[in-house]
Amino acid sequence: MKKSSTLTLKKVAEILGVSNATVSNAFNRPDQLSKKKREEILAACSELGYLGPNQAARSLRKGSFGIVAIILPDSLEYMVSDPVASQFMQGVASVLETGNANVLLFAGHSKSISTVVDFVDGFICYGAPRNPDLISQLAQTTKKVVTVDFNIEGRACVNIDNKQAAYEITQRAVSANDSNVAVLGLRLIPSDQVCRVYDNKLLDTQSSISHRRLDGYMQALSDKGVALTGDRIWNVPESNIELAAIAARETLTIEPRPSVILCMSDLIALATLREASAMGLNVPQDVKVVGFDGIDESTRSTPKLTTIQQNSVLKGRTAAQLFLNDKSSDDLLPYTIQDGDSC
Repeated sequence: MKKSSTLTLKKVAEILGVSNATVSNAFNRPDQLSKKKREEILAACSELGYLGPNQAARSLRKGSFGIVAIILPDSLEYMVSDPVASQFMQGVASVLETGNANVLLFAGHSKSISTVVDFVDGFICYGAPRNPDLISQLAQTTKKVVTVDFNIEGRACVNIDNKQAAYEITQRAVSANDSNVAVLGLRLIPSDQVCRVYDNKLLDTQSSISHRRLDGYMQALSDKGVALTGDRIWNVPESNIELAAIAARETLTIEPRPSVILCMSDLIALATLREASAMGLNVPQDVKVVGFDGIDESTRSTPKLTTIQQNSVLKGRTAAQLFLNDKSSDDLLPYTIQDGDSC
């Protein structure tokens, strides 16, 4: 048979002298044909170079693609470099695979979801995306949307009580003698630089988990009579070990040096422990350090990190289940304080 680069199902059926339905069934509904007939049709199609019906067109007709777009807060590199994001994706994948759904990763600094919205069943948005325009686009789309660690009205959401968790760990870390406290925050202001917050306008205060954590720190410090000013709050623009190390070095070398450093992620806290050790400082005798997330490395650090333990795998599974079940509820997941030796 002569091969063609422009074969359609209809054309193949004409060549083989069978109906369109027969060719379609050979690929999509094998139970409708005898084994022999199906093998004959598939062999003939293979000889023609025809790989089967157009799946994209079929998906468009059905309105279902079996693809879920996962919107990340930062770049795609974040997915493979951040341990919390990796644990979250592990949970998502474990559920979506059982639902025969595939994953498309989408960077949170992208300009618009328009490039993918017509080819996915919906979105799971992991953290507020760096481009805030995406939030309004997600609010308007007719596709399914599940948000994680931030809220869009009318959409399903998965979260922990970040403010209360931050409040509790601050209460644990700060004693009556700790009048000098610093915060190493994550994406608090619209800056790509490691810098102090000072009086800069905070970024996206309504949806950001970083600001909920900052609210918890500040409430706990206020209850203890400790003032926290903008010159003692650092902005780390990305969840990145090198940037975290820069912030940690600056914090540990200011005068007077903080006696407590509250870190908004374990990655930042672990970088702080390493920088303190390199400077010859003892933790917690010279400076107390706490983290947030409960990644595996936090239990293996020296000293063991005191941190908020949240189950990121469970968070991913819950988000995927809400998506597949098309639910619009808010799920507030539990957390615990992991007692360590760093404070």
